[in-house]
Amino acid sequence: MREEEVSDCGSITLEEWNGSSSTKLFKTATITASSSLSIQRSANRFNHVWRRVLQAFVPEGFPGSVTPDYVGFQLWDTLQGLSTYTKMMLSTQALLSAIGVGEKSATVIGATFQWFLRDFTGMLGGILFTFYQGSNLDSNAKMWRLVADLMNDIGMLMDLLSPLFPSAFIVVVCLGSLSRSFTGVASGATRAALTQHFALQDNAADISAKEGSQETMATMMGMSLGMLLARFTSGNPMAIWFSFLSLTVFHMYANYRAVRCLVLNSLNFERSSILLTHFMQTGQVLSPEQVSSMEGVLPVWATSLRSTNSKLLHKRVHLGVRVSSLPRLEMMQLLNGVGASSYKNAKYLLAHRKGNVSVILHKDSAAADVLKSYIHAIVLANLMENSTSFYSEGEAWIDKHYEEFLHKLRSGGWKTERLLSPSITWRANWISHTSAAKID
Repeated sequence: MREEEVSDCGSITLEEWNGSSSTKLFKTATITASSSLSIQRSANRFNHVWRRVLQAFVPEGFPGSVTPDYVGFQLWDTLQGLSTYTKMMLSTQALLSAIGVGEKSATVIGATFQWFLRDFTGMLGGILFTFYQGSNLDSNAKMWRLVADLMNDIGMLMDLLSPLFPSAFIVVVCLGSLSRSFTGVASGATRAALTQHFALQDNAADISAKEGSQETMATMMGMSLGMLLARFTSGNPMAIWFSFLSLTVFHMYANYRAVRCLVLNSLNFERSSILLTHFMQTGQVLSPEQVSSMEGVLPVWATSLRSTNSKLLHKRVHLGVRVSSLPRLEMMQLLNGVGASSYKNAKYLLAHRKGNVSVILHKDSAAADVLKSYIHAIVLANLMENSTSFYSEGEAWIDKHYEEFLHKLRSGGWKTERLLSPSITWRANWISHTSAAKID
């Protein structure tokens, strides 16, 4: 095409925009054509470079592609990771010294065997921990996140103590490896659950990849600071222990702040208890943000000294109980229909003893039945404090308010598809011998 034909067709001003999200685009250049081609670059070139660097560490479409609690959690999580890798250099230095690195009397085969026992114990511990607690990690992601990092700190402490007990070196080191194996399983599992929570646009893989980049950066910075710290404190046990304990305190504080930032909208035992208790008192449903500030994040042994209150009703409900483990009196109550759910086609049975409620699930019960059985049990646990006819009152409450409660939960942003709980391995089957619609 000839130049004069281009001018006859008119001219177009073309703007160049950059960004991974339509709401976060910014102009980088303006291209115009008149008698000649003109390209005008955006004045803020640094902003463009900064955004390109940021894309390596935050998910595409950030912040619209993640939940609002993502930023707070990641900031504190990065700080705790930085402190972890800094003090890891101190514990590794002590461990290598205890194995005999740098000593002429140390043998390669001896050090290799000690390292093998250490790793073997850790692998075995990871398998055992998964067997006993694997199904419980989803339902208590906040608590297990804290426990994982606490066990990691204990493992590092064992490494730091190993040179002080040469006669029991293998035992101390294996205990440390065992502790860290719990960390690997719990941290990995809870991280997967949290990644699903953060993903608003089915971008869990992207979030996980960017989490890896953030952790890698924290690792490099932590190891660099750790090497400097190890160099400055070398030969000074007092400085080593002061540095290690100070970093440990900060590490646990950062972890606590990180899990406190999380606002989970899934239903587990404690969140369901808080929501239901408030609903029975006011008729209103709390928001995920409100429940997040009320639920506990510390392990059970750390909260066992707290006085019993409405928030702890979930500790009095036992879901998926094995029928043959019940006392004879409770089994007789179940067989005679006392304490059973009111409808003969219900997929669960309820029994009580000394203020506790046992839930026996039918072998064909679905996720909706599990949630309803647990809510019904919490209602009973709440009513039995002030009423002697709590069974009939509980059934009446479920008939009248259960669907309303679920509707308000969904409207408030809660996920009601299932109850997060450990795997239910015991179920039952029963045959009603009455033709009445309800069991008296």
